[in-house]
Amino acid sequence: MMKNVHLAPEADEDDLYSGYNDYNPTFDTEDLENDPAFQQAVKTSHGRRPPFTAKVPGTSSSRTLATGYGDGVARPMTAVQAAGYTKASSRGAVFDPLGQARGPAPPLETKNEDSPEGKIKQLEKKVNELVEESSIAHSCGDLKLALEKAKDAGRKERALVRQREQTMSPANINLDLTYTVLFNLASQYSANEMYAEALNTYQVIVKNKMFVNGGMLKVNMANIYLKQRNYSKAIKFYRMALDQIASVHKEMRIKIMQNIGIAFIKTGQYTDAISSFEHIMSTSPNLKAGFNLILCYFATGDRDQMKKAFQKLIAVPLDIDDDDKYISQGDDAHTNLLIEAIKNDSLRQMERERKATAEKYIMTAAKLIAPAIETSFAVGYDWCVDVVKTSQYVELANDLEINKAITYLRQKDFNQAVETLKMFEKKDSRVKSAAATNLSFLYFLENEVTQASTYSDLAVNTDRYNPAALTNKGNTIFVNGDYEKAAEFYKEALRNDSSCTEALYNIGLTLKKLNRLDEALDSFLKLHAILRNSAQVLFQIASIYELMEDPNQAIEWLMQLISVVPTDSHALAKLGELYDNEGDKSQAFQYYFESYRYFPSNIEVIEWLGAYYIDTQFCEKAIHYFERAALIQPTQVKWQLMVASCYRRSGNYQKALDTYKMIHRKFPDNAECLRFLVRLCTDMGLKETQEYATKLKRVEKLKEIREQRIKSGRDGSARTRRDGSASGDPGSITVKGERLNAKLMSLPGTNEPYESSVSKEIDASYLDPLGPQAERPKTALRKKVDEDEFADEDLGDDLLPE
Repeated sequence: MMKNVHLAPEADEDDLYSGYNDYNPTFDTEDLENDPAFQQAVKTSHGRRPPFTAKVPGTSSSRTLATGYGDGVARPMTAVQAAGYTKASSRGAVFDPLGQARGPAPPLETKNEDSPEGKIKQLEKKVNELVEESSIAHSCGDLKLALEKAKDAGRKERALVRQREQTMSPANINLDLTYTVLFNLASQYSANEMYAEALNTYQVIVKNKMFVNGGMLKVNMANIYLKQRNYSKAIKFYRMALDQIASVHKEMRIKIMQNIGIAFIKTGQYTDAISSFEHIMSTSPNLKAGFNLILCYFATGDRDQMKKAFQKLIAVPLDIDDDDKYISQGDDAHTNLLIEAIKNDSLRQMERERKATAEKYIMTAAKLIAPAIETSFAVGYDWCVDVVKTSQYVELANDLEINKAITYLRQKDFNQAVETLKMFEKKDSRVKSAAATNLSFLYFLENEVTQASTYSDLAVNTDRYNPAALTNKGNTIFVNGDYEKAAEFYKEALRNDSSCTEALYNIGLTLKKLNRLDEALDSFLKLHAILRNSAQVLFQIASIYELMEDPNQAIEWLMQLISVVPTDSHALAKLGELYDNEGDKSQAFQYYFESYRYFPSNIEVIEWLGAYYIDTQFCEKAIHYFERAALIQPTQVKWQLMVASCYRRSGNYQKALDTYKMIHRKFPDNAECLRFLVRLCTDMGLKETQEYATKLKRVEKLKEIREQRIKSGRDGSARTRRDGSASGDPGSITVKGERLNAKLMSLPGTNEPYESSVSKEIDASYLDPLGPQAERPKTALRKKVDEDEFADEDLGDDLLPE
């Protein structure tokens, strides 16, 4: 039998613990019971474990395998050795578990990209990149590129599917990638308004049962039908999508219901639309649904339901915090700094937008239903005001009252408008300023400049930062002729609100009155940068260039003007005048003729056209225009004499004689008519020659007597009556003894006062009489000609050259 042999610590095995005694010579293996370190190790959990026993191969007896201490066999610590902990490393060798000291590690095994699996992965990666590029192009606004990328992704995805089917089982097809490619392609078709292709692509997704959420895309298909105005199909697909969307998606179901209601409104099925909106207002009320519900009831004419719907609208919660939290309170610097930081952050701006939207819906709804819910709009407004006062929108009550006054103004009921606005004189400052601004304008329209100035002062004193009030104050000063002071008010209005276009326009007019043409031109050019298509601004710029004696620039701006308002007869006539001054008769005739087509009552245009045909030796065509002038001014003998002269020049002496006789019957004391009658009768050898000659002598004798009386002063009053029959400018008004040119109150080519769109706003609800409107230097209906301009002695043969 073999004897037990103790393996010494110096064995060839590279055991971590084999060299422990070499570095710790004080460790006594013979007397373990007295060794303190060993006794401490025994107290640990490792030391309390039972000894490990095993059979020694080749023996029938058992023995205890030692752990390197005392008698027994030293077991190799293979796990520790594999990690790199060896006897050599414990003696100062470099730690090298990966064997890098023995040489570089072998390279990693490269994947074979030419294999079928590698090709499939590369193709799948390329498809994903194309989808991303398509989405990025769409977000950048390049819709054409986005569609091309989406189509390319679709082609490569189909090639990928075919390759997968050849190399793998159909179960390995990437359905998510297929869904993504098709959905992106359909979206890009829809964005490029290729609706038929988009619908076909959506149909491919919807009909494939392997796509779990494909049914939700019926909403997109319904949206396309809605854009195509195919409302019946849109409703059908909205309802199909609604059936396939779970009830947990509450918000999405509400939006679909709202779209269904809108589609019903488009088709005029207001009862069905009411059902949809009523369902929304009962489950999840919102402002849009409430407003649309009011519209439906208004269309059906149901007064009671309109009132109930309005009450539901103002009861919709806004979920907006109180504005008081944005007000600094106390002396806490940290709190005040925090409040200052959040006072105008993105969340605060979103709250303002939401509140402004709600107020807009409520104000519009109130203005819509007020005339319909009661016997008169005033009673209806009063009901709306009472309801609003009891709601969370109590501050809108005053704005509704101001809108009531503006409604009176639109109905030409100035007294009621003034009474309504005067109720706000004791209200808070904002409302008082708005009411005073409206009153100032009302009195300005009625030429009561004193009252207008009083209320404009009240509006300015109440709210010095109200640009509308400052503009109206400047208007009252402008009317009184103090242009420098008026300009100061306009400039202050611009400092308070740089977007106040009325003030900027009025500054231009003021500088034009002061003959500071360069500065006036700068003001109107700035305004043109804001209001690109404003006919009034374009007209003023052209007018200033004309005053600066730059006809080419004036013509250029007038050409821009007629591109905006091609039917403005005054602008066309002005173009004709400029071309005539430049000597271009053909262009002048073209624009004068266009002006006559749109406004055939402009005497200046008619006179120019008649003179043009006479100069070009077409007297027959000139007759038509002079006859038109005679119809417009039947008391002016000049036009009838021109008609007779045209007949005479064209050789139609009999028609000319008949015309002169008709003129003599209407104006028996007209010496010029008698001279032509005498000449024609003499040339034609008629018997009436002596009769007309006698009458001519009598008329000339009376004329001499009248001239002598005028010289002696005995007939001064008669002369005044004769010359003053058309005294004054009919296009002007008199205020405080001064004559004010009313042409500042009209648009070019019209005779209606300009109404500013600012009147529709709440905070600046006024109609600016000197707002964006053109100063018409010449207006046909305003210009009247004095009678002495066409006195008898001015009509001779030289008027119409032979």
